[in-house]
Amino acid sequence: MPGHAWLLSRDEVCAVHTREAREASACDWPSWLSEASRRRIVEAGVPEPWAHQVEFAEHLFRGRHSIICTPTGSGKTLGYLMPIIAAGVDGEVGTTVDSARARLTRARHTALYIAPTKALAHDQARAAAELGPRGWRVGTLDGDSDEADRRFARDHAGFILTNPDMLHYSVLPNHQRWSSFLGSLRYIVVDEAHRYQGVFGAHVSQVIRRLRRIAAQYGASPTVALSSATAPNAAQFAGALIGEDEVCVVDVDTSPAGRRTVALWKPSSSLRMDTAGLLARLSDSGCQSIAFVPSRQGAELVSITAQEQAHEPLRIASYRGGYLAADRRELEAGLHSGELRGLASTNALELGVDIAGMDAVLVSGYPGKLASFWQQAGRAGRRGQDALVVLLASENPLDAYLLEHPELIFDSPVERAVLHPDNPRVLGLHLAAAAQELPLSTQDERWFGPTMPSTAAALADQSVLRNRGGRYFWTRPDRAVDFINLRSIGERPLDIIERDTGRVLGGVDMAAVDRTVHPGAVYLHQGEAFLVDSLDRDEHQAFVVGSRPRYYTQPQTSFDIQIVREVDRRELGFTEVCRGEVRLDSQVLGYLRRDEVTHEVWDSTPLELPRHRMTTQAVWWTVPPHLSRRLGWPELQMGAAAHAMEHTAIGLLPAFAPCDRWDIGGVSTALHPDTGLPTIFVHDGMEGGAGFAYRGYEEIEEWLRATLERLTRCACSEGCPACVVSPKCGNANQVLNKADAAELLSLLLF
Repeated sequence: MPGHAWLLSRDEVCAVHTREAREASACDWPSWLSEASRRRIVEAGVPEPWAHQVEFAEHLFRGRHSIICTPTGSGKTLGYLMPIIAAGVDGEVGTTVDSARARLTRARHTALYIAPTKALAHDQARAAAELGPRGWRVGTLDGDSDEADRRFARDHAGFILTNPDMLHYSVLPNHQRWSSFLGSLRYIVVDEAHRYQGVFGAHVSQVIRRLRRIAAQYGASPTVALSSATAPNAAQFAGALIGEDEVCVVDVDTSPAGRRTVALWKPSSSLRMDTAGLLARLSDSGCQSIAFVPSRQGAELVSITAQEQAHEPLRIASYRGGYLAADRRELEAGLHSGELRGLASTNALELGVDIAGMDAVLVSGYPGKLASFWQQAGRAGRRGQDALVVLLASENPLDAYLLEHPELIFDSPVERAVLHPDNPRVLGLHLAAAAQELPLSTQDERWFGPTMPSTAAALADQSVLRNRGGRYFWTRPDRAVDFINLRSIGERPLDIIERDTGRVLGGVDMAAVDRTVHPGAVYLHQGEAFLVDSLDRDEHQAFVVGSRPRYYTQPQTSFDIQIVREVDRRELGFTEVCRGEVRLDSQVLGYLRRDEVTHEVWDSTPLELPRHRMTTQAVWWTVPPHLSRRLGWPELQMGAAAHAMEHTAIGLLPAFAPCDRWDIGGVSTALHPDTGLPTIFVHDGMEGGAGFAYRGYEEIEEWLRATLERLTRCACSEGCPACVVSPKCGNANQVLNKADAAELLSLLLF
């Protein structure tokens, strides 16, 4: 790798951490893997397995549900492929099935791989083809698969790679057509399992339970293999995801690792300009690099700016979701060959797509979670090479706090994975789908947990299901799965359609429609700006027209929050902190037009939109009467202090819970009717909650101390994006007082 001393000596570098190289620990091949299969893997470039790969494979071969939690590039794929090859190709007797008849029929055992993205599934299909015996029938199944590909996968493939959406919408509702494959199912692989958290994780957990239930109906009892980034609660999380009490954990990485240098960078100009400048210079120096950028538009802009600065601009490109498959494959091939030296990417390349040879990673803005940061950092230095990682800080409270506390990145364990598969709204939706697939009975508590009987009975009371002799049936003509959006608890997403062409640009959850695609809103798609022309909620459609505005829009929202149920309470300093369920009423009242360069407000436009109600989880704390009397502030001043404290606390919660600021929200008031006191609420941003606010309750002391530190250490005078100014404030960041927020929180804690 070319030298990078020039970078580490720059004034923008705030901290540097180096992890020294590590030797590998190899071991013998498993005795149950046939000689022919071993030889094929060796020919593919793997002379011997590492110890953690064999440990994982042995657990799976013995029928133990297991999760492997080792870093990116540590060879997790081979760990689960060895038992799959042994079961599907070797027949688990140590001999390869060579007869012509056997090659023309389905293997005795099948395996199913589930990935969160199509790109990862296709990459793993290539790995399986390289490592598995010649002629092994491997198929991919996703939205790009044509009818011939689907028929081949269903009727002939021994190993199918797919995603949760295809299982949910296609395979399980039509399981009779998949009976041969499902009846032979020996292994289920859940890759990048840490991605399945929050509401999405709750949905995927129920999809996996439905899959295992249907497989059991056809006589199969598959072993589940999970692959994940490091998680301190791996066994608990994996068990919750698949519905099992016992899961084996393999978490000691025995692969070789090169020397890795991580630098924290405080941009001197703008985040985009510094990211692009480093990408261009690293590329020109011969260092193959990826810059991870939060948005599609940002990735495009970083790529264009880097090309303008580089000596060889054609060796720099952008990569994001939304490209055609052929374009994505061409970019990936350019990285493999070394023709491309610089890439600005969204997190589409964060997952385990195997791109070897990367020398450096630039992370443009902290991605919100340590697990995501190390996942992105792991794209460099794969296969034992030395690596450089640079985290460029955004202008927000969390990034500013991390620059002041680099030990939180270098020395802290990654966040605990948060998953609540028993979310009643999610469970009810999937019980309806399961009943259509196969009538439910009380025996299905084995798959869906102890609340299944009462939830099914409630669905029958609501006439969603029909109870006949203790069995629950779906009796409607439509498909139950079509009422489920795996990424939310609400209705199916609304389509965003270009009026002139009829092209579908994307989708948005119904819960976010009023904020993002209200009439007059500016909608960005792949770097292009569109104006929302009309909105049809009944048809789930918003129509947009191309535009080149010199402004962006910001919704103005009112919130009202009520405490439904207090679950727990504790004292902290002079405040009382509670957690529980809240009911949130929100309404978009209008929107602001802001200059895209100066961010100044041009004007305000009122809207007449409906109110929305959501019940979710929250944490809240109050200002006691004696402190209010001591301060003697009028209501407006107290409200401004509470509002600023709320913003900073929301910005810092991702340092203590596995979420980002867009997963959560907040409400603050100088006098709340349920508490009778000034109160600050931080709540989960989805129906039913996802455990983020509850995690904040568990970490409340450290969380609020970090909030106070950010308020007092930020160098600005009246508030800025690095402390109290929030990009998601429904009140356009009006009525904020940073100094009073710091004084108030200091009195509460001390």
